[in-house]
Amino acid sequence: MRRPGRARFFAFAFAFAFAFALSIAGCATAPPPTTSTVREIPSSRGGGQEGKCSWYGREQHGHLTANGEHFDMYALTAAHRTLPMNTRVKVTNLRNGRSVVVRINDRGPYAKGRIIDVSFAAARALDMIDAGVVPARVEILGR
Repeated sequence: MRRPGRARFFAFAFAFAFAFALSIAGCATAPPPTTSTVREIPSSRGGGQEGKCSWYGREQHGHLTANGEHFDMYALTAAHRTLPMNTRVKVTNLRNGRSVVVRINDRGPYAKGRIIDVSFAAARALDMIDAGVVPARVEILGR
């Protein structure tokens, strides 16, 4: 036979433990600030960035991009997190000095520290296929 006050006791104990856990969680300190791997650069054309550049190709070929067109890995296009769609940018591989002009038609990259994902064709022009990820400069040219 159960005692009538037992369920109420356990409900109270659970509520107290839950409130205590929440109050302790609120006392946690914030992690130390991290330094960004993206560097903003001034430019006569409107600015740009320096950071890591990666490429994407076959696995996304034919899929819809953020602006509604089908991704063509053989076109000179790229994905950027914030630049307006159809913005033209000059991407320079800082390892070898090669550059290519691409059009932003997608959103990304979503990997930490990367500033732009270029198509296979642009990666080939930058000579970065084997490396996969290279340091790069992105300069805004306009629309």
